Amino acid sequence: MFKIRSVELERVCGVTSRLPENLRYEAAFAGKSNVGKSSLINVLFERKSLARTSSQPGKTQTINYYRVNPDETREDFAPDCYLVDLPGYGYANVSPAVKEAWGRMIEKYLRTSEALRAVFLLVDIRHAPSENDRIMYDWILRSGKKPVVVATKKDKLKKSQVDRNLKAIRTGLRLREGTELVAFSSETREGRDEVWELIRRAGEADDTDR
Repeated sequence: MFKIRSVELERVCGVTSRLPENLRYEAAFAGKSNVGKSSLINVLFERKSLARTSSQPGKTQTINYYRVNPDETREDFAPDCYLVDLPGYGYANVSPAVKEAWGRMIEKYLRTSEALRAVFLLVDIRHAPSENDRIMYDWILRSGKKPVVVATKKDKLKKSQVDRNLKAIRTGLRLREGTELVAFSSETREGRDEVWELIRRAGEADDTDR
């Protein structure tokens, strides 16, 4: 399910760029550096390297807009929308000024994008959420959006550890009741269809509100 007919990197925005006014809705992905965000996006796109992955954290320093399946209406295909890859946060080897600039860029996007309908916050299932993760979760809430939390790298855990670690994420982020929490693995593709389904629902809710 959720096939990909076409996807392309349509626009890249830096710190001083004007954000586009897209007519189709957007689903954004945020997470700390090296959380596996690029790997997740590539799995969603069924591509190996469209979103650049690297062993060096902090690779994504811009807001990247990917257009998915333009004008596609069939239910077995991913919806016609934009996936927006936000800069990774919490990267140690940059100056405080650069970190602050990235933070302002992310916050501006969350606050001002009128096309934004879903925000996915990625956290590493192996570790308790960091202070930066908690700050990002609060930013998303303050922007008026209901975040979906994606726990990446599930394949790195034993099966007996998964529920305990998911509970630690709920507690560490102080998730509000009803917040979706999806376990994801870029190795096994577990969680891929669940993420796409949540994106599709966000778009349908948007159409209903019009």
